[in-house]
Amino acid sequence: MLATRLHTVLPKHYFDAESKDTVKVGIGLIATMTALVLGLVTASAKSSFDSVNTAVKGFATQTLALDRTLARYGSETAEIRKELKRVIGGRIDLIWPQNSAKPTSLDPLSGGEEIARAIRNLKPRDDSQRALQARALDLGETLLQSRWIVSTSVGASVPLPFLAVLLFWLTITFASFGLFAPRNAMVVAVLFVCALSVASALFLVLEMDGPFDGILRVSAEPLRSAYARLNQ
Repeated sequence: MLATRLHTVLPKHYFDAESKDTVKVGIGLIATMTALVLGLVTASAKSSFDSVNTAVKGFATQTLALDRTLARYGSETAEIRKELKRVIGGRIDLIWPQNSAKPTSLDPLSGGEEIARAIRNLKPRDDSQRALQARALDLGETLLQSRWIVSTSVGASVPLPFLAVLLFWLTITFASFGLFAPRNAMVVAVLFVCALSVASALFLVLEMDGPFDGILRVSAEPLRSAYARLNQ
């Protein structure tokens, strides 16, 4: 809108055919770069979001498998199963807090190591229990790895300077639109819709870049459903 003001201030020869063609070529280059970069960033953010979502579902499945394996081992694992449920409940509260849209700082080392140590300290009485203990240890190690994936996915990964450059390109592009456009309701409405569309794309990128905070978040339902079935 500020650029539309320049249209009435700048000398008329600034708007001759040669000047307009030069500006259009330059802005076309910037617009092409912006479209390519924005497309790549959107695809990268979506891929990262889907990876975290898959990791959470896998974490829930592995948690249930570990609980059932311990249940089949025998009553000796009752305390381990209780500790597993406590750890999973605490992790849900940390990642998806009820009173805040932003996850609390996570400690990946809390809880899981003690469970793995308790499983290793079990004293199997027969081959069946030894097999179940080995299976539980494998699942426990897999859970420890998945825990790191979820923990390291908290927070944004798109660098601030990158966003600043992208916004600079978009500002130049929209300023060029206003520079050669007449100031009327139709132009203002179209420019507003275009700006809103581009802003929506940036909003989606930033939302998917933070999979555990904001409006667009990885669902907690797989892990909550697994938590509800633990110790049953």
